[in-house]
Amino acid sequence: MTDRVTLITGAAAGIGTELARVFASKRHRLALVDRRADRLAMLASEIVATGGAAPILIPCDLEHPDACDKIAAALAAERVEVEFVVNNAGFGLFGHAIELDRAEQLGIIVVNILALTDLSLRFSDSLIRHRGGILNVGSLAGFLPGPGMAVYYASKAYVLSFSEALRQELAPRGVRVATLCPGSVSTEFQARAGIKPGLEHEILNVSASDVAQAGYRGLMANKRAALPGFGMKIVPFLLRLFPRGFILAAIGHIQLRGADSVGRHSTVTAASPGNFARRANQQNPV
Repeated sequence: MTDRVTLITGAAAGIGTELARVFASKRHRLALVDRRADRLAMLASEIVATGGAAPILIPCDLEHPDACDKIAAALAAERVEVEFVVNNAGFGLFGHAIELDRAEQLGIIVVNILALTDLSLRFSDSLIRHRGGILNVGSLAGFLPGPGMAVYYASKAYVLSFSEALRQELAPRGVRVATLCPGSVSTEFQARAGIKPGLEHEILNVSASDVAQAGYRGLMANKRAALPGFGMKIVPFLLRLFPRGFILAAIGHIQLRGADSVGRHSTVTAASPGNFARRANQQNPV
C-alpha cells in the first residue's frame, strides 16, 4: 500500500513546528516544507529521536513560482500520497500600504493565498481517496478589516472564506476542511524585533503549542473553525455587536499609531495580527 503523509508548510518555527510535533506524536508520517533547510533537519532529527517516522524534507520558498510543483515532484519521487494538507506558511507586512514595498506585498498574496489555494486543490484526488483533510491556518485578522496591515488582513479573510466554501464542497466526499484562527501568539519573531506586546496580546495570547493542539483537534473533529483560547471564541460574536465602521476606525487607530512608533516596515507571524517582527518571510504562522 502506498505510504500516506501529512504535508505541513512553514514547519521550521513557531506554530508550524508545533503542528509537526503534534501530528508526529499521533503517528502521522510528515512531509515538511520550509525555506530553511537546516531548521527542517533539526526538527526531523527531533521527531525521529522521539519515535516518529523520518519526515520527508522539502526545502523551498513558497514565494517562488515553481514551489508547489517542486513539492509535488518531491512527494512523487518518494512514492507517497498526501492524506492531510496543513497550510501554515505565511507572512505579513506592518505599515501603510502605499508606503510599503509593492513587490513584497504581492509576495504576501503569493504565499498566503496562491500557494495555499494551489496545495489545497492539487492533492484533492489523494485527499478524497484517503478520506483525509485540510487544515488552513487563518487568523483573528480574517474576521476584521486591517488598516496598517491591509494586504495581510485581506489575505486571511480569503483563507477563511475559501476554506469554508471548500469544506462545503468536499464534505460529501469524506474530506474534512478546518480553519485554525489564532489571536496573538508569542514567537521568536517578536523577541527579534524587540517589541513589547500590547494589551491585546495579554488578553488573547495562547502558546504556539496550544494553538497547534487546538488545530489538530479541530481538524480531526471536523470543525469548521478552531479558535484557540476563551478570548478568541467570543471575539467573532462580539464583532457582530459593533458597526463595521467603528471596528475599522478602532483598528486603524491602534495599528497606524503603532506603525508610526515602530516604523513602516516589519513582518508578523501568520497567525497573529499583533505580533510584529523584522522582515523574515517566516514560513510559519502563522
